[in-house]
Amino acid sequence: QVQLVESGGGLVQAGGSLRLSCAASRTIFSFNAMGWYRQAPGKQRELVAVITSGGNRNYADSVKGRFTLSRDNAKNTIYLQMNSLKPEDTAVYYCNAESVKFEYWGQGTQVTVSS
Repeated sequence: QVQLVESGGGLVQAGGSLRLSCAASRTIFSFNAMGWYRQAPGKQRELVAVITSGGNRNYADSVKGRFTLSRDNAKNTIYLQMNSLKPEDTAVYYCNAESVKFEYWGQGTQVTVSS
């Protein structure tokens, strides 16, 4: 069973920064892709950013230029650096990993941006 452990959420003022981390219990190269999703109250879960095993990155239009997804292969960890945060970024952020057969989710970490 794969575990994804997230950390780094919290409360920040608009314009501030946070960095989320997601540590996987096995090598991240075993996944086709890893990324971050978020879900705000009353809204559907949406993709924020994803990185493929080959290193290609995709971002939601709403976060392009502000968020950066990176990975540390040695630590089996991906990161989401979030800058210039806005109140509309407030959500629970979930780490996601996809293998050939399965999809895994972390427990979620709350990000709250105050205006």
